[in-house]
This record gives sequence, structure tokens and C-alpha cells, in this order.
Amino acid sequence: MPTTNLVYMKKELEKLTDKEEETLTLLWEYGPCAVKELLAHFSEPKPHVNTLSTFVRSLEHKGYVGHEPGRYGGFNYFATCSKSDYRRGVLSKIVQRFFGSAFSLASNLVEDHLDDEELRSLLKMIENNKKIENNKKGAGK
Repeated sequence: MPTTNLVYMKKELEKLTDKEEETLTLLWEYGPCAVKELLAHFSEPKPHVNTLSTFVRSLEHKGYVGHEPGRYGGFNYFATCSKSDYRRGVLSKIVQRFFGSAFSLASNLVEDHLDDEELRSLLKMIENNKKIENNKKGAGK
């Protein structure tokens, strides 16, 4: 089932609990499946099937999960947003809440968390990105 950006059309990205996030992660990994099939992919201690059903319904209510008819009369559930879109939304919220801007986050990383090799790698990535952007601008003329 293809994913959409349905969640990101909402005004505010709704926060997920750890268990909802774990459930969504399993749906990304294993695709459309019934609740009992999804339960098999949880690590121990597994939630009760009714508890997992509650997680899935909550995710559906929040717009992260959709459903389609299953083979045996039940439903198969699937993620309605891609993992990368979800990650981008969560990261954007974290940056806004704790750093105010991507520049502030990058400054904090450079000052406190990157070693010399990681910093060189980051600079190389920035230079390559600049070259790509300049080539796109040049091609558009």
C-alpha cells in the first residue's frame, strides 16, 4: 500500500507514545498486516492483542495508519506516511522547540558533539550540496 503525506497536511504533527511509535515502525517494516500478524513482530514482553488494537486505532485516529479489508474478514493496517516524512516532521519539531533554527542545532553539534573527522565529512557534504544547487541554478538559465 503506497504511503501518503496525509499526516503532514494536518496543522500540527501529533505526538506519538513510545508504543505507538514502535507499532508504526513495525508497520513500515512489515507492511500491511492484521493486528495478530503485527503482534508476532513485537519483542518480548509483547503487548496483549487488545492493547495493540488500541495502539493501532489511536494511530489511525491520529492519521498515521489506514486500513483495508483483510483476507478473512478483518482488516490489514498500513502506515499512511513514510518513515522519512515522519522523521523529517519529528526532527523539525525538535529543532523548532529546542534550538529555534537548523543553524542553531548545527552550531551546537559542531561545538559539542562532532569530532574532527565528522566535521570534515560534514563540510564535504555541505560543499557537495552547494555544487548540486549551483548546477541546478545554472541549468535553469
